[in-house]
Amino acid sequence: MTAARAELARKGLRGARIEDITAACGLSKGAFYLHFPSKEALFAEVLALFESHLTEVNTRRMVEVERHFREQGVMGPRDRLERSARYQQFCELEAAFDLESLELMWSYRDVVSVLLSGSQGTPFESLLWRMTDAQVERVAGDFRRLQEAGAADQEMDAKLFASVIVGAYVLLSQRMVHLPEKPDLSAWAYTLQRLCEGGTLPRFDSPVPVSEPVVSRAKRPTTSQRRPPARAKTRHTPRKRP
Repeated sequence: MTAARAELARKGLRGARIEDITAACGLSKGAFYLHFPSKEALFAEVLALFESHLTEVNTRRMVEVERHFREQGVMGPRDRLERSARYQQFCELEAAFDLESLELMWSYRDVVSVLLSGSQGTPFESLLWRMTDAQVERVAGDFRRLQEAGAADQEMDAKLFASVIVGAYVLLSQRMVHLPEKPDLSAWAYTLQRLCEGGTLPRFDSPVPVSEPVVSRAKRPTTSQRRPPARAKTRHTPRKRP
């Protein structure tokens, strides 16, 4: 399966050949058919494994978030503004799961690459978008639960928020395909968490008072006590009459 994933990422689902896959792992072509009826069946199994891992992470994430709310209480706008202890714990929880999701995307970046650009003309051609739609529905449902708990802005469109989040992950997975080395996924997770943190902040019922800026008074120009120098008097000499 590892050899197949590498070959599929290089040549796409239609271009990959079974004999090249088996040669890469030192097996005969006949041995391949002892395990899979076709390369499409092999790829379907890889996808099923990817989806099961993704679902497990997402399910565990929501369970932990709801447990946090039960034990610590639902956060309000003041928690975020003052960065209370329970709010910081929630941020650490979210960032940890963001990192886990990104690690999963990195490990399956070759599979996403096949779905994005190597599955045209095959039964998997539109599978990525079906998977995307399913993830949007899941994230939207989880976000509505946060809205009902008062932990997120209740006026936000849950499905639009979910589309932005899922779309970001799809673009990031495509970017991963072209990176020669593994990026700092912790920094990526931190950035995602901060974007969601600021954008979903519940609104205050009344505006937060803002202290007026201190305006410095300009000093009046001091007048000099020195008198201006007196002009020298000129003595007019009367003209002599002829």
